[in-house]
Amino acid sequence: MQNRGWSTSDLRQYLQGCDFPCSKSHLLDFCRQKNCPQDVLNTLQSLPDRQYNSLSDVMANIGQVE
Repeated sequence: MQNRGWSTSDLRQYLQGCDFPCSKSHLLDFCRQKNCPQDVLNTLQSLPDRQYNSLSDVMANIGQVE
């Protein structure tokens, strides 16, 4: 993730306050409302379209799509 211009701790900050479980669509909407950088949105867009139970769940899936 470091090569994307943002780190794991950045993503934790961007998703702070997001209610889990939530859908990929909700994650994207939440980050758009917080004006997250486009590269973060692009990474979230690449995630499988499913429900995520926690931030750890999101992070594990980001690791699989990189």
